[in-house]
Amino acid sequence: MQEWEQEEPLIIERGKGSYLIDTEGKKYLDGTSSIWVNLHGHRHPVLDGALKKQLDKIAHSTFLGLSNPPAIELAYELIRIAPKGLSRIFYSDNGSTAVEIALKMAVQYWRQRRPEAGPKHTFLHLKLAYHGDTIGAVSVGNIELFHSRFKPLLFSTLEAEPPYCYRCPFHLTYPTCRMACVDPIEQILKSRHRELAGFIIEPLMQAAAGMIPQPAGYLQRIRELCTKYEVLLIADEVATGFGRTGRMFACEHEGVTPDLMAMSKGLTGGYMPLAVTLTTDEIYRGFLGTYDEFKTFFHGHSFTGNPLGCSVALANLQVFRREKTLSRLSSKIKLLAKWLNPLAEMPNVGDIRQCGFMAGIELVKDKRTKEPYPLSAKAGHRVASIARTKGLILRPIGNVLVLMPPLSTSKAELLKIVEILKVSIETAAIN
Repeated sequence: MQEWEQEEPLIIERGKGSYLIDTEGKKYLDGTSSIWVNLHGHRHPVLDGALKKQLDKIAHSTFLGLSNPPAIELAYELIRIAPKGLSRIFYSDNGSTAVEIALKMAVQYWRQRRPEAGPKHTFLHLKLAYHGDTIGAVSVGNIELFHSRFKPLLFSTLEAEPPYCYRCPFHLTYPTCRMACVDPIEQILKSRHRELAGFIIEPLMQAAAGMIPQPAGYLQRIRELCTKYEVLLIADEVATGFGRTGRMFACEHEGVTPDLMAMSKGLTGGYMPLAVTLTTDEIYRGFLGTYDEFKTFFHGHSFTGNPLGCSVALANLQVFRREKTLSRLSSKIKLLAKWLNPLAEMPNVGDIRQCGFMAGIELVKDKRTKEPYPLSAKAGHRVASIARTKGLILRPIGNVLVLMPPLSTSKAELLKIVEILKVSIETAAIN
């Protein structure tokens, strides 16, 4: 923060398509989709129009005991496109809250629907996980830099090694390892399932962990184990949802239906704060009872089901259909991989990881030993600072340069992003 105060501030005033424009009129390619939320570009006419149209009716009314047309329509649309079996929706306002809701639902479900199962109130998660910044979400996270100072506030959890193939904790190599990292997870589920309410995971890609992809079949195997040991699978699709992996939801790639699924970020195309937690009818029924049983889910939010957010979210899904966003994305995903591949030959690029339109480039001090740069080197920050002067906005995660541009980014813009990134890495000349 002290160093940030000394930097020249960048004030974004406008946006258009893939570009952000500052108060001086300079344009920057939005290489992070304004932190992973923008899908169809800034100032999309359909999304702009939906907000303006709804504003002529009402901006907000409480969802407590009431509803509104956009929220009802959006619920139907989300259930239509969600993994089969997810048929109930709970609205909130951001990804952390959507995760928090899923955790609380899991605990209350076991207590009310399956009391014979015993006190299932613990969670299993992967190391390096990030699921948000509220206390429950931080409890199931494991990024030491972000979370360690808050440990006195957190509840106890169980954790397992992630499939970080570049830095395999088991010192094995994929695919000959046969996903050995799943074995300890099965041992935990087998021995502790009576106390485990759920296993939370970002499907296919651990985003804030540094863009760590999961090998093919990993998610499906986790689903099988959770079913076998009666532990709810919670999919955090906040970052991976809405086309980021090349499908509408990451779970679709392996035909997985989680028991609970959190989504936000791209839900409104980057326009408004809105989130949902989806679940199955089986879990929903665990909250039904007479008035005096108080089985309801006591969790509320002032802006639950906000009509403006729901209206623009509906427009977002409309754009997906009209512009055939997912089918048009396929060729750009392949081009991104093709253009990023030569960067692997650069002396301080250790690994390039990509899943759909999500990519991470890990910078290393020693390519042979994979020795990371110390945080004091500010490797990612230095590259991002240079990229900004060349018209590209990046937000690195430590030594990992993250690319997650809007899905609407043109092929020419995508090539320009990679070219700026390459020159910025070279110019940084990090020792």
